[in-house]
Amino acid sequence: KITFFLDKELKSVFGETVIQGTIFIFIRIFFFIVINNFIGLFPYYLPEEGYIIYIGLSITFMIGSILISVIYQYNNLLAHLVPVGTPRFLMPVMVVIETVSNIIRPLTLSIRLAANIVAGHLLLTLLGSQGPTLGYLSLIGLILGLFLLLLLEVAVACIQSYVFTILRSLYLNELIRNKFNKFMLG
Repeated sequence: KITFFLDKELKSVFGETVIQGTIFIFIRIFFFIVINNFIGLFPYYLPEEGYIIYIGLSITFMIGSILISVIYQYNNLLAHLVPVGTPRFLMPVMVVIETVSNIIRPLTLSIRLAANIVAGHLLLTLLGSQGPTLGYLSLIGLILGLFLLLLLEVAVACIQSYVFTILRSLYLNELIRNKFNKFMLG
């Protein structure tokens, strides 16, 4: 059911401009992130290096986006960075601002994803380490609280992987529509 839901969502994002295999790749990225997050929820396991994977995924997509721009729009690569109607004296500044914006957007997405997931994992670890110092009644309350927090973390893992997948697909769709429409028309 999850695969069919994601397939429907990604088809609505890409519309008719979908490149064959793109939806398959994004669904697999979703499951990769979910499984990686579930592994991080096991007791006494905090995958510090696992969060670097998200930054690597974003950088890979960013480099792919730049390559698509270079291959299909090498003549107008910087022209789409200047909004229509920009005064001439502001054009160099707008190119720099838009370039930085396009580079930072995927990195902030991955950092936000990693920070949201790390916060929950650390909270589970810190609260779980307090068990030996508590009495019976407090320990039962802690176990119940940890169980509820674990359920919340499972939901966060699913939501964050969904957000990462949909936002990356939106970024790619924006690039595809801008680049290929200009390429096909001009």
